[in-house]
Amino acid sequence: MHAHELCTTSSNTHASRAHPPLSLYINLQPRLTPHNRNLKAHTSCVNYLAFSRHDGRWLASAGDDFRVLVWDFGGVDVMCPGHAFSGPGGNVLALDFSATNQYLYSAGADNGILKYDVSMLRGVGGSGGGSTSSFVEEYRDHDDSVRALSCHPYEDEVFLSAGEDGKLVLHDGRAGLKMSAAQGTLRHTSEFTGVQYHPVMEHVFATCDVRGSVCLRDARMAFGPLLRRSNQGIVRVYNTKLSRKSASLLSNPESSSLTFDRDGDKLAVTFLVSVSPCGYVMLSLIMFQHYFPTIYALSDPHPLAICTGRNAPDGTPISPSQRTYTNSCTMKSGAFGGPGMDEDDMYGAGSDDFRAYVWKIPPLSTLQGLRKEITAHEWYSREWPDIVAFAEDKWGSRYVPYEIRTPLARLNGHQSIVNSVAIHPSLLHIVTSGVERQVILHSPTPSSPAVQDLLPTPLTVRTLPPQDPAAQRTFLRALLGPHPTLHEEDEGENGTISLFDHILREEGEADVFTVRRWGGEDEDSEDEDETIISSLSDSSL
Repeated sequence: MHAHELCTTSSNTHASRAHPPLSLYINLQPRLTPHNRNLKAHTSCVNYLAFSRHDGRWLASAGDDFRVLVWDFGGVDVMCPGHAFSGPGGNVLALDFSATNQYLYSAGADNGILKYDVSMLRGVGGSGGGSTSSFVEEYRDHDDSVRALSCHPYEDEVFLSAGEDGKLVLHDGRAGLKMSAAQGTLRHTSEFTGVQYHPVMEHVFATCDVRGSVCLRDARMAFGPLLRRSNQGIVRVYNTKLSRKSASLLSNPESSSLTFDRDGDKLAVTFLVSVSPCGYVMLSLIMFQHYFPTIYALSDPHPLAICTGRNAPDGTPISPSQRTYTNSCTMKSGAFGGPGMDEDDMYGAGSDDFRAYVWKIPPLSTLQGLRKEITAHEWYSREWPDIVAFAEDKWGSRYVPYEIRTPLARLNGHQSIVNSVAIHPSLLHIVTSGVERQVILHSPTPSSPAVQDLLPTPLTVRTLPPQDPAAQRTFLRALLGPHPTLHEEDEGENGTISLFDHILREEGEADVFTVRRWGGEDEDSEDEDETIISSLSDSSL
């Protein structure tokens, strides 16, 4: 079977499947996700993964090959996609299923959004499997790449899209309820990078942008006639600026994506600093090498936790010579999950060390007690070596979130950067994808109701090779090719991997306090800064 072929699987819905108990998690933690399978059908980088809502029957995957593939987790052994949707004219950057899984929406670099009818897939697994179809509706409201979209929690015909044109668009296709294009558009002064509906409160959603702003908004204040709008719908601004004692200015890393947990109590933000030296590659240059996934409570503007890879899952510290979690290259999207549990207490994200990471998130009340607040006087009158804090402005209090330094699991199997992670809502499966053209399905057991006979996960991870003439030639071939990441043959994929290896070697150690400095709207002179710092330091004398 060729990699791009589709297949038919026998149907086996999740309705009769018992959710795995919490005790299974506890028993499997020492060996979580030791089995996997490469799901091969794409011919280029796989940028985004999304499970359908509720029972997670469908997995949608899409990337740089201009196709949206749907994998049926309602069968007995997922091996290849059961359906392909055509239509994208560029790299696909975002996917989401509608409230009842009637529709699947895709968006990306061709500035458009496509709507697919998922209801026609009810027969996948029978005679309807292995087919291809096109979109049922197209939206052309953006003038630049659409970075994110999010479907309404209750209405199939309603969704939000966020673009690099600075537009946030509310699409409402319900009969008789359509707004005008102007009433359904919010214009921003910088590029949007993410949008996410709150999973419970239907009028509430969160956004992020290239300037680092993360905002909670109310659709009733953000859209509609101008007389009804207020403050662009913003009801809360989250604290996203970084502060280091040795740096004279704060830093505002780009907030590149965000996601809620299933109850909407937690919000996770992925930070990066982006440049585009090659035109098509989005890089991220964060504090020293990177910054980390950051966890917020919905009602608290200051971060509660950061997720790092300082330790291995068994608690052993990672030595300086070993690679661990970093985010210094490519756009990434994480996911909350908690299969078979009453809440999402896990968070997963991809990394530049060719792994995905999963962290167990403590209760919010615990994290609030572990977060440290440092007054401005304490900050400027004492030394704080190796401390990076969050600050709303240069002269305000600093907040040091709790560091979750020991991941629950590290997911091996990839040969290059991992960009997207999705956690199945009811089965003990996690899927990951990135620079390579396959999706990897991870499981703590070799078989489950949806898969059979998975292989053991490799214990080792590919190392980042040093630069050499052969690697340089492969990099240049990929860079100068007609489509740097789209290849049918294995040699082409090797070129893509070499391309991102080169980017990691060249761009992986920039300091965010150098490349993303923030001094506020009115930056003080150095003399004024010294006067204020001296005053704060002497205030207790």
